[in-house]
Amino acid sequence: MEYQFTAEAKVWTFFYGSYINLRVLGEVNYVPEQVEVARLAGFDICVRPRANLVRSEQHIVYGILATGTHSELSRLYEHAHDVLGEVYLPEAVLAQTLDGKLKPALCYICPAMVDSPASPDYLDRIIGPAREFGFPAWYIERLEKFRS
Repeated sequence: MEYQFTAEAKVWTFFYGSYINLRVLGEVNYVPEQVEVARLAGFDICVRPRANLVRSEQHIVYGILATGTHSELSRLYEHAHDVLGEVYLPEAVLAQTLDGKLKPALCYICPAMVDSPASPDYLDRIIGPAREFGFPAWYIERLEKFRS
């Protein structure tokens, strides 16, 4: 059997910033059929002014795995570019669910972001859902540190 790529094929995507907020995804009509809390080793999160990942052998990032089509992801990240001015590019990663299963996923990372403080409203859109999803307390504290 041969797999054929289509824009409507469902893929897992690891979200770690404001896109862990399902209301934010809903603003661009992206409603994932499946959502699962997961973590990604080998990266650290930075929120300056938007969430982004940087490679790190010492850290782990919490987020969600969500299903979506390639066309939904294109629409989502075109919106990020048009509204926020950031370009995020897909990278293949291996995320781990809380029950220890590994899942291949796409993860969008901004290769070059101008460093500036994050707005409190933007951080609220990440920290609120992080608490709701039950991310570890130490990770919530890590996110809160971007307020200063």
